Amino acid sequence: MKKLLILLMIIAAPAWAAEPFTPAQEARIKEMIRETLVSNPDILAQAVDAWQQQTAGEQISQAIKQNAKTLYQDPASPRLGAANAKLTLVTFTDYNCPYCKRFDPMLEKIVKQYPDVALVVKLLPFKGESSVSSARVALTTWQQYPDQFWALHQRLMAKKGFHDNASIAAAQEKTGVKAVAPSEQSMTTLRTNMALAEQLGVQGTPATLIGDRMLPGAVSYEELEAMVKQQLAKANNG
Repeated sequence: MKKLLILLMIIAAPAWAAEPFTPAQEARIKEMIRETLVSNPDILAQAVDAWQQQTAGEQISQAIKQNAKTLYQDPASPRLGAANAKLTLVTFTDYNCPYCKRFDPMLEKIVKQYPDVALVVKLLPFKGESSVSSARVALTTWQQYPDQFWALHQRLMAKKGFHDNASIAAAQEKTGVKAVAPSEQSMTTLRTNMALAEQLGVQGTPATLIGDRMLPGAVSYEELEAMVKQQLAKANNG
């Protein structure tokens, strides 16, 4: 791909940078590009993918700057870990998402293993009405009885399949949390989370912001830990 990029840079060079190409030189450069693409058919797709990754990275960086307070310091969003953590993870998650159910315990484990890491939970109801219902009950519990939130959160994540009103009520009962009626604030928080997700380019759950990188989907604990270590080292050296 480097060869193709060099050729494209030569063509795109400003007029003042060098003498104009002769027709023969232009024809030869075009032929070299054609030969490169023919012999390396995946090279264009790789270039497009690299450009998309760069664009996504720029979008994320800009969104973080514009929404830092809402991302990291919104009191309506559940938080686990140190108040002044050096690295705060922000996870977009859904109680009906099977991958979230597998990945969420890993995030909590990371926070317990690394005292300088905190976790902020942004509930994102991508999977229907019961996603909204379970998220609103959880957020209302966080607002009214924050010390009871994590037990309920873990119980809601532990259920296989989709939630319904009965399973949400059962989760409250089995964890001993006080039953709550979903508050208006919980709906406002969900709308805020949806807006944040859109600005960050989140298209599904789970999606976890780790430093300046967005991790889409669920990965192994080893992969998660490696990324956390990398971003934590970056924060320590910053």
